[in-house]
Amino acid sequence: MKSITRKISIKGENYNNFVESLVVTIEDTENEIISEFELFDDWMGKYEHIIELGKSMPLIAEQYKTEDRLIKGCQSRVWLHSEFKNGKVVFAADSDAIITKGLVALVIRVLSNHMPDEIINAKMEFINTIGLKEHLSPTRSNGLVNMIKQMKLDALAYKAKN
Repeated sequence: MKSITRKISIKGENYNNFVESLVVTIEDTENEIISEFELFDDWMGKYEHIIELGKSMPLIAEQYKTEDRLIKGCQSRVWLHSEFKNGKVVFAADSDAIITKGLVALVIRVLSNHMPDEIINAKMEFINTIGLKEHLSPTRSNGLVNMIKQMKLDALAYKAKN
């Protein structure tokens, strides 16, 4: 069997450049979330969207719902698990509160499946842009900050190991 290799052109670029452009950055995901939230006229709609995001989030395996994986400073219980796969940090989580589950789903959507440096340096500007912090209770807002802090600490630990 004879192997044939061809350069594939897509709009004047070679295939490798096209594939690289398909990589979704943290900023791309943040902008996507900002656009989603702009579709809602009020915060009731935004809260419903957050709840739906929580319902669709892949949950942490029961074996990882342990005390050492609980996020400190949250109003409700939030378990966060991370793994290092193919040079990227992958997060999974769960919460016993529907709003909090949606919040952690948003953060996981932005930070999961990225290299440690990308996670560590993420600005997370979408939180302020969509007005999330000002519409959360102080304890929920503190919990959100602690979720992000823990995810960045996990990324830092994976960076140090590899």
